[in-house]
Amino acid sequence: MKKIVAILFIVIFLFSICSVYAVSSKQVIDNQTSSQLIEIKEKELKEMSDYTEAYGSESYGMTAYILNKIRIYSIPCCFIGIAVAAIYQYVIGIRRIDIRDRGLILMIGFITIFVICQVLPLIFAIVVKSWRG
Repeated sequence: MKKIVAILFIVIFLFSICSVYAVSSKQVIDNQTSSQLIEIKEKELKEMSDYTEAYGSESYGMTAYILNKIRIYSIPCCFIGIAVAAIYQYVIGIRRIDIRDRGLILMIGFITIFVICQVLPLIFAIVVKSWRG
C-alpha cells in the first residue's frame, strides 16, 4: 500500500512540474510570438508608407502594395499549378486524351495567370508614374 501511495505521489508531483513548466514556457512563447507579430506589422506598415510616398496618394500606394504582394505570392502558386497540369498532361494523360487535354488547358491557364500577375504591377507603375505626371 505504501508503494502505491508513493508512486501516486511521484506521478502527481511530475505532472505538476510539467504543468508549471508548460505554463511558464507558454508565457515565453507568447511573448516571443507577440514581439514577432509586432515586428512584422511595423515592417508591413513601413512598406505601405513607402509605397504611399512613392506614388503620392494613399489609394495608389495601397494598390501598388497589393499588386506587389500578388506578384510575390503568385510565383509558388502558379508553379504548383503548372506542375499539376504537367502531371495531368504527361503522366495521367498518356492513356486518356480527355485528361491530357485538361492538363494542357490547365497549363495554359496557369501560365496566363502567372504572366498577368507578374506584368500587372509594372503596367500599373508605368501608367501611374508617366500619365499622372
